[in-house]
Amino acid sequence: MNSFNLWICFGFAGQLLFGSRFLIQWIVSERKKESFIPLAFWYLSIGGSAILLLYAIHRKDPVFILGQCAGFFIYLRNLSLIFKKNKVSVS
Repeated sequence: MNSFNLWICFGFAGQLLFGSRFLIQWIVSERKKESFIPLAFWYLSIGGSAILLLYAIHRKDPVFILGQCAGFFIYLRNLSLIFKKNKVSVS
């Protein structure tokens, strides 16, 4: 397998990881019988976004890079807010 194919596989893996967050969110919401965003959603968002960002950098695509950078930091911020809220609740 050449380098091009490995990068394509890497990009698809990132897209699969990123897209799987919606499936997880849907399954959890169905089980709870209400709309709910589980913690796994944010971890999948960060993981998928990081892989897609690396793929975009490899492709030297500024539009894709900017979009993934923005999303990546938003997902990190959401996790930060969740942990901050949980820390306050426990105290």
